[in-house]
Amino acid sequence: MKKIIITIDGYSSCGKSTLAKELAKELNYVFLDSGAMYRAITLYFLRNHIDWNDKDAVVEALQNISMEFMYNRETNACEMFLNDENVEWLIRDMLVAENVSEVAAVREVREFAVAQQRKMGNGKGIVMDGRDIGTTVFPKAELKIFLTADPSVRVERRFKELYERNPNITIDEVKANLEMRDYIDSNREFSPLRQAKDAIVLDNSNLTAKEQLKTALKLAKEKIQDLTTAAAN
Repeated sequence: MKKIIITIDGYSSCGKSTLAKELAKELNYVFLDSGAMYRAITLYFLRNHIDWNDKDAVVEALQNISMEFMYNRETNACEMFLNDENVEWLIRDMLVAENVSEVAAVREVREFAVAQQRKMGNGKGIVMDGRDIGTTVFPKAELKIFLTADPSVRVERRFKELYERNPNITIDEVKANLEMRDYIDSNREFSPLRQAKDAIVLDNSNLTAKEQLKTALKLAKEKIQDLTTAAAN
């Protein structure tokens, strides 16, 4: 069967990573978490007191960053390693979440991350989620999904996720953070969050994880079958 590139874009806390991970597993594809890459860069900047408004400082810092996804047999998932350190849990911290959109909006940061993402996708057979994957990173991807959900649903999902690690977090803090990230992601000058013209919109406000996976899997299998048949003819 022909291998393809599948992109899943959308706003924060729409469940992009969850869907991408499960879809990749079902198809035996590689899952690439673009958000984890930007979070890892943000973590590095915060740790090393890098001013991301200083272009020279950013360019110099990026030269010292190495990122890799490595499979963890215990968690049965690919996890982010920053300069050979497993930072999968550290990059989910609220402090990182509060700054990642600003860091990701920096042109040099996006160019650095996009170059690495394209290299990872050379062999196809990947599922990647993010905000500009179908528009900027892989504009010729064979299947593009734009995931969306009602804002109140997104806030509730994010709150539950963060509350497990930080019981002191409030739902108002989560709502403010999501609104800020939405604004920055949609209004940044370089590679903003946009729905690709050829993307299929999937609203999961009232769908379970299993239901949205079933829908996405059907779309993927139909696309793979169509392309495989076309190639055979």
